[in-house]
Amino acid sequence: MAKKDNLPYRDCVGICLFNHENKVWIGNRYGASELENSNYTWQMPQGGIDKGEEPLQAAIRELYEETSIKSVSLIREAPDWLYYDFPDHVVKAGKIGKFKGQRQRWFAFRFEGDESEIEVINPAKGKHPQEFEGWRWEALAKTPDLIVPFKRDVYLDVVKAFADLAA
Repeated sequence: MAKKDNLPYRDCVGICLFNHENKVWIGNRYGASELENSNYTWQMPQGGIDKGEEPLQAAIRELYEETSIKSVSLIREAPDWLYYDFPDHVVKAGKIGKFKGQRQRWFAFRFEGDESEIEVINPAKGKHPQEFEGWRWEALAKTPDLIVPFKRDVYLDVVKAFADLAA
């Protein structure tokens, strides 16, 4: 395996989905509640950018694949790419071991649909694997305390980028 420092970042998107009360959608990672430290099992939707895909297209696709949500309107894009490194034990595991971390474009969307649209157990009509085992709306400012520690700085930057939307 290549040294971690020589590995590239994986291009990804992150989705900060606001409801009409200005709270954001967070999902409880599938299987994460069984982990030893299950205090950090919540996150906003995120995922990789496919070859030839624009980040905005990837964000809309990933949101649907993970949550079945289609009824959204774009509010804005965060101004910069945000980076985080994987811990060594993650780099050594599986497919993700090809990358030292992730480089993310974050988008803020407004949820325009009915909550009955949200389906995380059988997302995208069963065409994609389950990512979450539950979900809730949460104050944006609380999300950095709910995410795994190695992603916390990115979530702090997301809070800064979209704090005015949560007001």
